[in-house]
Amino acid sequence: MIKKLLFCFTFLLFNFSKAQNTVGTISINEDVFKGYTLISVHTKAYLLNNCGEVINEWNSNYLPGNAVYLLPNGNLLRAGRLDDGSSNIIFGGQGGIIELFDWEDNIIWSYTYSTNDFRQHHDVFPMPNGNVLILAATALSEIEALDAGRDPNLLSQSRLYNEQIIEVEPIGTSQANIVWEWNVKDHLIQDFDNTKANFGDIALTPGKLDINFLNGGNGGSNWLHFNSIQYDEDLDQIVISSRNLSEIYIIDHSTTTAEAATSSGGDYNKGGDFLYRWGNPQAYKQGTETDRTLFGQHYPHVIADGLVDAGKLMIFNNGNGRIPEYSEAIIINPPTSSPGVYTYVSNTAYGPTTVDYSYSDQSNNPSDFYSAIVSSAQRLPNGNTLICEGADGEIFEIDDNENIVWEYVNPVNNINGTISSQGGAPPTVNILFRAIKYAPDFPAFIGRDLTPGPPLELNPDITACQSLSVADISISDIKIYPNPTSDFINIVSTHTIDKIVLYSILGKKVYEINGTNTIDISAFNSGIYFIQIQSENKSISKKIIKQ
Repeated sequence: MIKKLLFCFTFLLFNFSKAQNTVGTISINEDVFKGYTLISVHTKAYLLNNCGEVINEWNSNYLPGNAVYLLPNGNLLRAGRLDDGSSNIIFGGQGGIIELFDWEDNIIWSYTYSTNDFRQHHDVFPMPNGNVLILAATALSEIEALDAGRDPNLLSQSRLYNEQIIEVEPIGTSQANIVWEWNVKDHLIQDFDNTKANFGDIALTPGKLDINFLNGGNGGSNWLHFNSIQYDEDLDQIVISSRNLSEIYIIDHSTTTAEAATSSGGDYNKGGDFLYRWGNPQAYKQGTETDRTLFGQHYPHVIADGLVDAGKLMIFNNGNGRIPEYSEAIIINPPTSSPGVYTYVSNTAYGPTTVDYSYSDQSNNPSDFYSAIVSSAQRLPNGNTLICEGADGEIFEIDDNENIVWEYVNPVNNINGTISSQGGAPPTVNILFRAIKYAPDFPAFIGRDLTPGPPLELNPDITACQSLSVADISISDIKIYPNPTSDFINIVSTHTIDKIVLYSILGKKVYEINGTNTIDISAFNSGIYFIQIQSENKSISKKIIKQ
C-alpha cells in the first residue's frame, strides 16, 4: 500500500537527499513498535528488525507451504511445498512437508504429510505441549461425495476435498504420532437427498456445514479452501477460516478423536460441530448476500491477553469479490454467555451484526489497500496494528490513530529467489502469506545475540531508520561484568540504560529494575540467567551465570 501521499510525507520528514526507497524499509517514524518481524519467502525464513536488517535466517529446500512460526525456545516451525509429484491434490497454498529448525538453522525434525489421499496445505500451528496441528486436504471419491448428499449437478470434478486437522506428536527426526483428528466430512448436512443419513434442516442446524452451499462457486474439488488454523490455549478451541465460503468457524479441541467425529462430548459438549461461525450467514440459510461480511478472509485469530481488544477476533478481510474491491483489518467480539460458550438464538444468524473495529482505505477506486489473496493483521503490545498486504509483498504498521508508522516491501522474488536492488522496482512476485511481529521480550530472544546483519535488498539505504535509533544495541556498545558473579552485575554502556530485566533459563521474568547500571542478584539461586538491557528503543540480551 505505497501511497503517493505517504511518499511525500516521508520525503519531507526525513529530507532524503536521494530517491525514495522502493524495497526494504520504505518509511518509519518514532511510533513504530520495537520488535522483530518474521516472514517466509522463497526457500528461506527471515527475522527482520524495523530497519529491514536480518537478525536471523533459516534455509530450506522448499518454497513456502505456507505458514512459519518462531517458537519460544528459539526453534522455527515452517511448512514447505513439495513439488515431487507425491500428491495429486493441487491448489493454491499446497504444502506437504513440515520442518523444525533450531536457532542456528539446523533441521531437527522433518515430517512429510503428502500422498494422493491427503496433503498438508496453508497452515500448521505449534501447540503449547510441543505437538503440531496440521491443516490438510483429503480426497473424497465421487461416490463418497454423493453419499454425503452432494447434488451431482454441483459436482464439477470427480472428487471432493475434505478438510482435516490433525495433531501430531513429533517422534525422532522424521516421524510423528497422530494424537487427535477432526474432519469436516463428519459435520456435513444437506436438504437435497432425504435418503442420506445427514439429511436435515440446514437453517436449524448451524453447527454443521451445508455440503451444497458453494458461495457462488462452481462445485470444484477445492470447494472449501481452508487457509488458516489458529489455536486458543485458554479456551482450548481452534479458529478456522474458509476462504471459498467466506466464513470462519470455531471448534472444540478438548474432544477425543472419536468425539470430534460426533456432535457430543468435549468441554462444550458439541463434539466436533461448530461452536461458532461468522461472516456469511447465507451459508446456513440465515441471510442473503447483503448480509455477508467476509470476502475471502485470512488469519482469523483470538487477540492475546495483555493486548488491546484481548479476547476478540482479528481478521484480515481480503474483500475478494466485493464491489468495490478493498481489503480491511477488522475486529469482532463474538457474543458469549461464559468463556468459550457462544450466544446463539435459534433460527437466526450468529452475532455480532457489526464489527468493533475496521481499518480500510476506500479513498480511491480501486482501493490502494487491497490484497485478493493471502495476508494478515496483528495487534501489537503498544496498541499498533501490523498489516501484511500479502499479494504485493507489503507490510505496514499503523498506530491507534491509523497513521502509518512503518512500511516494508519484500525485495525477494518468491519464485526464483532473486533480490531487487534499492531504487529499482520490487519483484513482480514477492507475495507474502503472513507476517508476524515478535516483541523484544519474546523468550526466543533471551540470551541470543541479536546483532543485525545487512538488509535483504541489494544496495540498501537505511539512513532514515538509523536516524531514529531504532536499531539494536551492538555488542561493542555494552560490557557486562563480572560474569560469572555471586552478587552484583555491572553494566557499562555508551547508551543510557532505561530498564534491566532478568529471566530464568526457562524464560520466566524474575526481576526488573529501571534506571540503573547495577543490579544485585545475591538473593537468587545459582544457575544460568538471561539479562535483557533496554535503552530508548533498543535492546540486547546476554547470558549470565550466578555462582
